[in-house]
Amino acid sequence: MAKRDDFVAQALPPRPQWPEMVFTLPDLQYPARLNAVAELLDVWTARGHGDAPCVLGADFVWSYAEFTARVNRICNVLVRELGVVPGQAVLLRGFNSPMLAACILAVIKAGAVAVPTMPMLRAREIAYPMTKARVSVALCDARLAADLEAARPLAPSLQRVVVYGADAKDGLEALMAAESDQFAAADTAAEDVCLVAFTSGTTGEPKGAMHVHRDLLAVCDSYGKHVLRPTAADRFIGSPPLAFTFGLGGLLLFPLRVGASAVLLERAGPDDLLEAIPRLRPTVSVTAPTAYRVLLSKMEGKDFSSLRACISAGEHLPRTTFVAWKLATGIAMMDGIGSTEMLHIFIGAPADLAKAGSTGLVVPGYEARIIDEAGNPVPDGTAGRLAVRGPTGCRYMDDPRQLVYVQNGWNVTGDSFVRDDEGYFWYQARNDDMIVSAGYNIAGPEVETVLLQHPAVAECAVVGIPDPSRGMLVTAVVVPAPGVVGDAALTETLQNYVKATIAPYKYPRLVVYRNALPKTATGKLQRYVLREEITRG
Repeated sequence: MAKRDDFVAQALPPRPQWPEMVFTLPDLQYPARLNAVAELLDVWTARGHGDAPCVLGADFVWSYAEFTARVNRICNVLVRELGVVPGQAVLLRGFNSPMLAACILAVIKAGAVAVPTMPMLRAREIAYPMTKARVSVALCDARLAADLEAARPLAPSLQRVVVYGADAKDGLEALMAAESDQFAAADTAAEDVCLVAFTSGTTGEPKGAMHVHRDLLAVCDSYGKHVLRPTAADRFIGSPPLAFTFGLGGLLLFPLRVGASAVLLERAGPDDLLEAIPRLRPTVSVTAPTAYRVLLSKMEGKDFSSLRACISAGEHLPRTTFVAWKLATGIAMMDGIGSTEMLHIFIGAPADLAKAGSTGLVVPGYEARIIDEAGNPVPDGTAGRLAVRGPTGCRYMDDPRQLVYVQNGWNVTGDSFVRDDEGYFWYQARNDDMIVSAGYNIAGPEVETVLLQHPAVAECAVVGIPDPSRGMLVTAVVVPAPGVVGDAALTETLQNYVKATIAPYKYPRLVVYRNALPKTATGKLQRYVLREEITRG
């Protein structure tokens, strides 16, 4: 039997702690032996699709045949030069680019386990996943290698770092040049771990969410096929990092599954998208609500006519942004909620069924319900905790928090929702963001949505601060729009605006002004940081 590294596999939680996996759709019936990359990539050259565009950088295009050849050369480097064996964890570090995508897929195709990391992380933050997954080999963009080298004393398992993007005789490109462009995908099981995606740490120490080969296809054959509905003619573009599962799915897995193409930009902020969309003519955009709001403010005179679908996730999509985007583009934005634990989106409606302000409908292949604190389903129209199950699910890497996320076979996501009698889900708040003030339950995102409607507000976050008389004080942290001064007069204006728009008891009794809001590397708002800062004074 070929040599294996079972360290990662042995870190899976015990089977009784797994969520119940549900495979209700015919599309989700996979064979016991399966290599995801063989299905996502190799099939296209075999079907005569090799000359079609696959991945695009800022100024170049790799066809499916060219991309597959690069993936295969990296596979050979991993196995022949670096001694990587099936089951072994390999760290990936880089900006979004065709090369990073090739490295991720090569690790998986070789039967190893990809551990992608955010390019913004620094040495101490990088050392954590390396130690957790016992990483000995890393592939890294040369421009990010310094932090990786600085992490070595904190991650003694790391033995070999191979950089790309540099003219080095021992760099990845040089090693690839000496290898064959042919590589047979490793004979892996559908349930072999192939990806450890670390959460963004919005609520504490990151958790390693473990995913298997079957999972990579399942999100394509559920959300991708039945909600997004891409075709080979589509071209994807977006901002989430490939190390963030929202980006991995939206910018790599979904296009590859249907033979489409993707634009992978190292810099993909709103200003970069403003330039790239008219020039590269993508049909599908993938980004967060904040980016869409910035695009709205700057898109006048820009040609966005190539777009046919716009996916929003990572944060709740405010109704105002949905409405403004549709007025500006004619496109009904597709909101969605997913999680690193579930790999991708499990609630989100097709564009023709989308409703402003609603996250959407349960994705075909998944089940979702709203439960109370005891785990019992609650009636429609009642706020409660969101519980989900389907073909993917939470399996934390050696982490006691598995027992928090998985309860009675369901994935309990940590979000509060209301389901209406038509089956639409309406986001309320993260469970730990619900504000209980003077006996009232107040969802911070609802107040945020109202504040964002006011032209004086560029960004905002609403949190609960401990208060001796009310229990918690509804507090708005506001980034004023350009040219607007955050002063007492603005505070009174905003408070009155909220009172006139929703129930008066929900208005922010404290308004704090900031130049920017704290966010994770994936763009998620860190409300807990604001709570701590304001509480400390």
